[in-house]
Amino acid sequence: MPTLRDIRRRITAVANTAKITQAMRMVSASKMRRAQEAIWSARPYVQKLSDVLTNLVESVGDEYTNPLIQKHKSVNSVAVVVIGSDRGLCGSFNTNLFRMANNFILNEIPKEYPGSEVSVIAVGKKACNFLKKQNFNVIKEYPGIFQKLEFSTAKEIVGLVSDGFINNQYDKVFVFFTEFKNLISQVPRNITLLPIEHTKKDDKVEEKYKLDYIFEPSQKEILDELLPKHLDIQMWRTLLESNAAEQASRMMAMENATNNARDLVKYLELVFNKARQAAITKEMLEIVSGAEALKK
Repeated sequence: MPTLRDIRRRITAVANTAKITQAMRMVSASKMRRAQEAIWSARPYVQKLSDVLTNLVESVGDEYTNPLIQKHKSVNSVAVVVIGSDRGLCGSFNTNLFRMANNFILNEIPKEYPGSEVSVIAVGKKACNFLKKQNFNVIKEYPGIFQKLEFSTAKEIVGLVSDGFINNQYDKVFVFFTEFKNLISQVPRNITLLPIEHTKKDDKVEEKYKLDYIFEPSQKEILDELLPKHLDIQMWRTLLESNAAEQASRMMAMENATNNARDLVKYLELVFNKARQAAITKEMLEIVSGAEALKK
């Protein structure tokens, strides 16, 4: 049974841990607020650019060809971009994402594209460490990018995969990231980056917004300019989503750790008080027994 001194030391240690996790929660809350504002600002632009591309591609029809939207006849090589975090202590943020990516690479790709080779691009220190341990073919690593997140990083990743796609090194490119829903919910997702696929709108929505635009310069020139920008923005959005989701997950993890530490302190104080009371009772019994023995 631990002594009173041991219990007191443990109470002090747990209380200090609670102070550290509380400080980390406050830091994550500040970073999460900035990351949240960044992703909320980017989402409308990404959605509008996607709508413009969809309308342009539909208006041009099958006459327009571009290597970025052209599907390859067979899928012999697949590139997978996995966006994790740079630091730990963020709950199940990395675990859920890596489980999803690992299952996709080991089970779904061989089933859907038999015999295809898989090349992996790791973004974030945790993703780099995990993918190395899994012995995947990691062709490029981007550790430590979330300390100072820049648009040039997204452009570099897109340049790497788009050049490989155009040169037939990769037939499909997928991106795995964690989407920021709200403070409590962060959902692992994957999207097909290449070839660019336009989503069809609902018929009622399409009729409502179907307008006859006058294009200057031509539609094909606009598409040639917008398609690379679309890829850059999509990759930038995934990085922003992952950053916001990481900070929100860390904030919740540190809040839970702080609450658990405070509950443990209360429990240890109760144990300490019981042990102290038992020691006092034992001493009183010894004194009374000694006094009775002297009387006899």
